[in-house]
Amino acid sequence: MSDGDASDDLTDAEAVDGVSDADAGTGDTADPPENDGQRFDRLPATADERVVPGRPTREELLEWWEQRYGIPPETWDGHTFWEKGNGKLWAFAADVVSPIPVEGLGLRILRARQEHWKPSTNAVQRFGTDATRNVVVLDSEEATRFAKGEDQELPRWDGDWGYVIAAHEIAGDSEASETPRATGEAGDVEPIGVGLYLHGELRSTVPKGRREDLS
Repeated sequence: MSDGDASDDLTDAEAVDGVSDADAGTGDTADPPENDGQRFDRLPATADERVVPGRPTREELLEWWEQRYGIPPETWDGHTFWEKGNGKLWAFAADVVSPIPVEGLGLRILRARQEHWKPSTNAVQRFGTDATRNVVVLDSEEATRFAKGEDQELPRWDGDWGYVIAAHEIAGDSEASETPRATGEAGDVEPIGVGLYLHGELRSTVPKGRREDLS
């Protein structure tokens, strides 16, 4: 069920937000249910349906992608969202009973449960073409350095600080080598990965195993 990286006997009625009756306990003195790192739990639709403290909701997730990168909510139509581990969120282009104890389920898209949510390289490469803000478009030399995992000065960027989508012009675009853009909008570009922009510097967060030579 995983994109590269067994269901149990619970029914949807028995498992709300991935928490069974046994997990939830009974009575006012029971401890609140906790996240289980050995299984996938579907995200609740809204905060009113949240059972596990701190678990992001589908509504919050869609809102974050739209506000941070301009990716419209309908981009995720047909996907269910899941948490496994502490804040590791996955998107799955189908639905299964929750919870489900498997190793992978779809595509890991985000790390939450921290001050600044961090999108994954896979998510940016898969869905980043729909982004309309906080997209840093690099020229060929800059893109090559970024893909190799190198940090670089980039004072021309005038968008938000924090995690940005680093992209490069698609081959054949005559503007690529003349006027590299850093307007925060995607256009005809290909996402490379996630960058961290701070104090005039673009830091590459491309995982070592995903680095490549674009030259």
